[in-house]
Amino acid sequence: PKASIAEERKAPSFPIRELTYWLDGDKKVTELKEQIMLELERDPLWRVSDHPNLTLAETRERAMKKIRRLADQATSRPLEETMVRMSIISVVDPGFWTRFGVHFGLFFGALQGQASPAQLAYWMEKGAFTMQGVTGCFGMTELGHGSNVAGLETIATFDPNTDEFIVHSPTITATKWWIGGAAHTATHCAVYAQLLVGGKRYGTKTFVVQLRDTQTFELMPGVNIGDLGKKMGRDQIDNGWIRFTHVRIPRSHMLMKHTKVMRSGEVIEPPLAQLAYGALIQGRVSMVGDSANVAKRALTIATRYASVRRQFSDGTPGALESKLIDYPIHQHRLLPLMAQTFAMIFAAREMNTSYMQLMSQLNELGDSKGAAVDAAIKNLKETHATSAGLKAFCTWMCLNIIDQCRQSLGGHGYSAYTGLSQAYSDFAVHCTWEGDNTILTLQCGRYLVATALDALKGQPLPENLAYLKDAIKSGMVLETKPFSGKSAAEVSSLAALKAAWSSVAANAIVNAVRDFKAGVAKGLSKDNAYEFSSASRLHAARMHTYTYLLHRFVAQVEQSPAALRPILTLLAQLFGAHSAVQHSGEFLQAGFYSGAQIEALKVFVNDACAQIRKDAVPLTDAFDYSDYIINSPLGRYDGDVYEKYFELVTSLNPQKPVPYFDSLIRPLLERTNESQPGPELEIDQE
Repeated sequence: PKASIAEERKAPSFPIRELTYWLDGDKKVTELKEQIMLELERDPLWRVSDHPNLTLAETRERAMKKIRRLADQATSRPLEETMVRMSIISVVDPGFWTRFGVHFGLFFGALQGQASPAQLAYWMEKGAFTMQGVTGCFGMTELGHGSNVAGLETIATFDPNTDEFIVHSPTITATKWWIGGAAHTATHCAVYAQLLVGGKRYGTKTFVVQLRDTQTFELMPGVNIGDLGKKMGRDQIDNGWIRFTHVRIPRSHMLMKHTKVMRSGEVIEPPLAQLAYGALIQGRVSMVGDSANVAKRALTIATRYASVRRQFSDGTPGALESKLIDYPIHQHRLLPLMAQTFAMIFAAREMNTSYMQLMSQLNELGDSKGAAVDAAIKNLKETHATSAGLKAFCTWMCLNIIDQCRQSLGGHGYSAYTGLSQAYSDFAVHCTWEGDNTILTLQCGRYLVATALDALKGQPLPENLAYLKDAIKSGMVLETKPFSGKSAAEVSSLAALKAAWSSVAANAIVNAVRDFKAGVAKGLSKDNAYEFSSASRLHAARMHTYTYLLHRFVAQVEQSPAALRPILTLLAQLFGAHSAVQHSGEFLQAGFYSGAQIEALKVFVNDACAQIRKDAVPLTDAFDYSDYIINSPLGRYDGDVYEKYFELVTSLNPQKPVPYFDSLIRPLLERTNESQPGPELEIDQE
C-alpha cells in the first residue's frame, strides 16, 4: 500500500503547495492552520480516535473539558486565528464545534445583532463574551414551530406596573425544543417570543432570560428544563427543552437595537424591520464553508483508499490486482465529487466576502434614510436569497459526497473506525437547522420570481441574475439560441458551459414566473400564488444555484496563478459538464444543447475523469489535512491502511471474556430438545 500511494505523487501536473496556499487564501493562513492542527494533535484532551467507543455521558463531559480549555483561548487570541481554529475543529469534532458555537455564535451573535450598544456593553460586563458568569443558548425552535419563526407561540407580555416582561409558554407546542446547551450548560437564553404590549402583538422579538442561578446552578423560578437525550449525531451537544411559566424579566432584557419598548409602554418599531435579520444569515454562510471542509476530508479518505486498494486483475499470472482508482467507473464515482468540492470552496469564499460587505453596509446605516437604506435592503435580500440557496444545495451536496465516499470504501465504510459513518450522522443535521433546506430553497425561488417581476417594471437586475436580461427584454418569453458547437471540446468549454447554465436557469425562472402569474390569474392571493408555483420555484432555485456555483468557480479560475489554471480549469469544466449531464433534460427543454451535444458532454466527462485521475491524490494532498484531522486509517497519507486499521480496531476492542456467556449463551447452547410429558389423561386409561 505504501508503494501504491507513493507512485501517485511522482508527477503531479501542478505545484501542490501553491494550490494549498491558493485554497487557504495565502501562505500565512496555511502555516497557521498547520500550527493549529499540530497543537490539537499533541493535546491529550483532543484525542479523537476513541470517539466511537465513548458513551453519551463521556462524550458530553469531554466536550465540556474542551470548552473550558478553549474559552480563554478564543477570547484572548486574534480573531483571524480563532476563525481558522474553529474551521479546523468543525472537521475534527463537529459536535464540540456546535456546542461551543451555541454560546459564541448563536447566543453572543444574538446580542451583537439585536442588542443596543448599551445593552451589549452590559452583557459584555456580565461575562457574556468570555463565558465568565454567563453561558448562553439560543431559544428559537419550539416543539410545534421551526422554520415559521413568525408563528412562534412563546409570549413576552409587558407589565407596565412593574416595568417587566412576563415570558410564558402557553401550550405544549410552545415548549422550546432542540435548544443546544439547555440541558446541562446554559445560565441564560436568547429567547425568541411574541411581543405583547397593551393587548397588541408586535411580532417575534428577542429576550434574554436567565435559566439558572449562576452560583448554585439551580433552575430559576418558573423555568423547567429537560434533556432530549440521544440523537442521530453530535452527541457532544446537550440539547434540551425549556418551558417558561410566567417568568418575569426586566424590560431592559428585551434586545432593543431595532424595536424598542419605552417605560410608558410605547412601542417604537424600526422603519425597516427586515434589517434586524441580517445577522441571522451568518449561520447559513458558514455552512457553505463547512460543507466544503467536510467534503474535503471525505474525499481525502476515499481517494487515498482507492489508490491503495487493489481488486481483480486482467488474469495475467502473477499480475497485481488493479487499483480501484484505475477503474473508469470508480473515477466517475469520485472525481465529479472532487469538482463539486472545489466549486463549494470557491462559492464559500465569495459568499463570505458578500456577507462581510453586507454587514459593514448595515452597520454604517445608522439613522440613514433614502437611497442608502434602499441599497442596503436590496443587498440584504440578494445575500439572503443567495445564502439560502447555497446553504441548501451545498449541504445536500456534501451529505451525498460523504455517503458516496463511504460506499466507495466497501464493507470497511460501515465501520465506525474508518471515519465516514459518523461523519454522515454528524453532518445530516446541516440540512435541517438554520433553516430547513426545502424551505430555504423556496425562499430563494421566491426572490428569483420577485426580482424578475421587478425587472419587468424597470428595476435593474443584480449582477448574479444578469443572465435574465434577454428574458426581461422579451417580456419573459425566452427564445434560446441553440449552441452551434458539436465536438466534446466545444460543448465543454467554460464559455459554453456558462452560457448553457445561464440559459437553463433563465428558462427555469421564466417558468416559475409563468406559474406564479397563472396562480394570480386564478384569483389567488399573492402568497397563495407563490405556493401554487412552489414546485417551479424550487426548480428555479436549483438551476440558479448551480449556475452561481459554476460562475463563481470560473471567476476563481480566471484569478488563479498560471501554474494552477490548467487543473482548476479542468475541474471547473468537469463540474459544469457532469452537472449538465445529470440534468440533461433541462438543457434539452431549454433548447441550448441537442441530444448529440449531450452525448458529446458525456465523452468529455469520461476524458476529464481519466485526466484528473492522474492528479487525484495530489489534489487531496493540497487540501492539507494531517492524518490527525483525517482520523481514518483508510485515509492515511502514507497509505499504510491495513496495518493501522487492524491496530486501531484491536487496541480499542481488546479480547475479554463475553460478559453474558453464563447468563445467555451457555443456556442457549446447553438446552435440550426433549419435551416434558404432560399429565396422564383419564380417557387413555379406559
